[in-house]
Amino acid sequence: MGTEKHRVVVRRVAAHGGGGHGGGWKIAYADFMTAMMAFFLVMWLLSNTSPKQREGIAEHFRMPLKVAISGGEKSSTSISVVPGGGMDPSTRADGEVQRADAEDDADADRLASMKERLDKLIENSPVFRQFRSQILIDITTEGLRLQIVDNENRPMFDLASAQLVPHMRAILREIGPTLNELPNKLTLSGHTDAFVYSNGDRSYGNWELSADRANASRRELVMGGMAENKVLRVVGLADSMHLDRSHPRNPINRRISIILLNHRTQQQIENENSGGRGAGAILPARSKASPPLSAPTDNLKVTVKGSPAPTHP
Repeated sequence: MGTEKHRVVVRRVAAHGGGGHGGGWKIAYADFMTAMMAFFLVMWLLSNTSPKQREGIAEHFRMPLKVAISGGEKSSTSISVVPGGGMDPSTRADGEVQRADAEDDADADRLASMKERLDKLIENSPVFRQFRSQILIDITTEGLRLQIVDNENRPMFDLASAQLVPHMRAILREIGPTLNELPNKLTLSGHTDAFVYSNGDRSYGNWELSADRANASRRELVMGGMAENKVLRVVGLADSMHLDRSHPRNPINRRISIILLNHRTQQQIENENSGGRGAGAILPARSKASPPLSAPTDNLKVTVKGSPAPTHP
């Protein structure tokens, strides 16, 4: 009988983690236990701290890291609206919000009444009657805006000068006392068209001319009876802000803007002035190469259009 040979069969099974024999659940379980430990730790800390300590912890999370390190106003006490030290609206009481809204409403009502007052003044005053078609009054988001747009035959100033012509002087002096009826402050801005001013003096250009014209208008308002302390700013803007943007050389762009500020805009400017300039400061004129001064949007704005001139604003 022959020898019988036995074959050995080896079966290899690919290893895999499945079912309850894998290790992935351990990571999930560890994360869960860490979260539970942190939760119970927070609960334990809260139960063992006084209300004053809890308030301090809450303030710590409200305060930005930069403020905490370098010092400065807390986010809940700062007047700034910029994140990182700004006002936290959630910390304002309902009464404060309602009071602020009531003040804004009262301010808007005062400006609307002033608009009606100016409309009647323009209709009834012999000084304004002949210029009625050139005077525009409206309410903007920043307050009351009055624009006096001169026609081409009635320039606001003498040619290439800050000397007011008689009819413009009469208009400003007539408006001056009316502005005292409201506590709102104002700003004045001088504007030119896009013609480059040139009288042989390179150190004097559109910036200087517009600033001088704005300040000359301020003097006429005061001469007419306006309180001098109503002025927050006098600025020259040259040809940086056109009324007629599609035609920069349009004479309508040569104007003086008198801005009767609403409460919000006035507060913003007063905060800026407190950083270095007091109320009523006259800003220095800029050269043409300087960047344009930023000016608040006109709330009471007097605009007078001059006659076209090919060589100057």
